[in-house]
Amino acid sequence: MRAFVLTAPGAYAVQEVAVPVAGPGEVVVDVERAGVCGTDAEFFTGEMAYLHQGHCAYPMRPGHEWAGRVSAVGAGVDPAWTGRRVTGDTMLGCGTCRRCLRGRQHVCGERQEVGIRGARAGALAERLAVPASSLHALPDAVDPVLGALVEPGGNALRAARAAAAGPGDRALVLGPGTIGLLAAMFLRADGAEVHLMGCSDSSLAFARELGFAHVWAQGALPGLPFDAVVDASNAAHLPELALELIEPGGRLVYIGLAGGRSAVDTRSLVLKDVTAVGILSASPALDATVRAYASGAVDPRPLVAATVGLDDVGPVLSGARPPGAGPGPKIHVDPTAGSRARP
Repeated sequence: MRAFVLTAPGAYAVQEVAVPVAGPGEVVVDVERAGVCGTDAEFFTGEMAYLHQGHCAYPMRPGHEWAGRVSAVGAGVDPAWTGRRVTGDTMLGCGTCRRCLRGRQHVCGERQEVGIRGARAGALAERLAVPASSLHALPDAVDPVLGALVEPGGNALRAARAAAAGPGDRALVLGPGTIGLLAAMFLRADGAEVHLMGCSDSSLAFARELGFAHVWAQGALPGLPFDAVVDASNAAHLPELALELIEPGGRLVYIGLAGGRSAVDTRSLVLKDVTAVGILSASPALDATVRAYASGAVDPRPLVAATVGLDDVGPVLSGARPPGAGPGPKIHVDPTAGSRARP
């Protein structure tokens, strides 16, 4: 089968690789759609911290936002999974440590991460092998586009839940990228007054197209009290700004990751009586995200700017915008498609 392979920083190839076999407890999925993520871009540049911490190495096969159909099951797996449309958890814990036994496999110290960590091949390929225990079934209302947005949506939903903002609350999201916009959508669905702050005119314009009326450049942010602030950016200075902007007694949510260290003055955290929460992984919110998409409470389809084939993944990771791409921040991949882009 064909798979996208990163061979070194800035180097890649679409290769013919062995078709995966479902081992005990595993299934093989025919991938219908996969998303290209900022983490994949960090692997492309060589900046991803896991590369320097020994958690992964080139050559590697990325891709952790996906949807597909189960085509084979291994020993010990319920055969009823065969033919079902699914997505899956990225975080695969060891299953035996204290964290896993407490339902926190997404922070297991020995975890694999699909397409990211522990040599677990990812979904930028025609087929994918994953543990059956990681599967989440998709109803008919959640098509492949929505299915491949469940993983980023789960991260965003956890961020929105941590913000705990509803009717009568004002929430600010820093960074109108995929995660920031998804978090804003979930906060809006919960009834909060949502504001977004960014630095790109095009991203701010797109946020307005999604119906967000309160969209600001950093220098134009009004002096309003914000009951919750979600930092979904990769800017090292914004975690401190988030703390400056939050209303005393409010909630800070950090889900973005900067390339370098960020400074936060804990004296301000204490004196403002602020709750600060860090979010890693969609794992605890995947089923709730599927339900939100299926019900129509949140519709993230406009975020997908284009769908390309495997041959076009390398240029996308290098920063090229597919011809004819829409204004959204997310690029999807159809591993069965040729070299083309479509909305």
